[in-house]
Amino acid sequence: MPSTEADQSDAASDPVLLEIRADGIAVVALNRPEAANSMDLPLLTALHRALLACHRSDAVRVVVLRGEGRNFCAGGDVHDFLANIDRLPEHVKEVSSWLQMVTTAIIALEVPVIAAVNGYATGGGGLGLVGSCDFVIAGETARFRSAAVGVGMAPDGGLTVTLTQLVGFRKAVELVLANGTLDADEALRIGLITRVVPDDLLMEETYALAQVLSAASPQALAECKRLLWDGIGSSVAQGLRNEGVAEVRLAGSSECRARLAAVVARRPSAGSE
Repeated sequence: MPSTEADQSDAASDPVLLEIRADGIAVVALNRPEAANSMDLPLLTALHRALLACHRSDAVRVVVLRGEGRNFCAGGDVHDFLANIDRLPEHVKEVSSWLQMVTTAIIALEVPVIAAVNGYATGGGGLGLVGSCDFVIAGETARFRSAAVGVGMAPDGGLTVTLTQLVGFRKAVELVLANGTLDADEALRIGLITRVVPDDLLMEETYALAQVLSAASPQALAECKRLLWDGIGSSVAQGLRNEGVAEVRLAGSSECRARLAAVVARRPSAGSE
């Protein structure tokens, strides 16, 4: 947590920001707003470090995960994938491995994790984080999409397991294979998220829930969280392994390369939004 103006200036460029507040609420912010908080290796490794810092701190009672700027997380960084196109399977394997560690760390934390979703939550990065958090509060203009099929890849971040648990098998198949976009109200209706609030009240409502949780028995919360996740824990672990194999295999295909390039070609730059 920054303590001086110089520290704050340096921290402003970090891909992930961590603040542990006096009330026991740790705020973890994805900090690549110019790239819609899409995930590259620096962001993923920084996110993993922030989660481990929360795990080590006895002061943390609740974790709030949010995105800086207009979007929560746009999934994997397509530009980063194209920059490594000549070794894409190896690069995707490394990225997916770090995302798996992030997902595992969120689920393994003994404190509740609340995702505050603004804008888009897409791909194994955005939607995968939604699936691995304990609570998801979304602004009314939030949007949710699997997105993987659109670039010739498979979901990751444990999404192939958590999504079926959250919304049921039939809806999960539709969301992944048909690759549609859900608005916040529909995401709430099918059980993907916990609550929808006005955009301008997103963080206020998120912190209100965090304060309720921080006042509860930490031992009871930890046990309840563990028991609930253990009900599907072995499936999530196996799902993460299966996803990693599929991602690497698909990343080696010419179709995946072509679809990644097509996405970049038709997407406006973040600075022009």
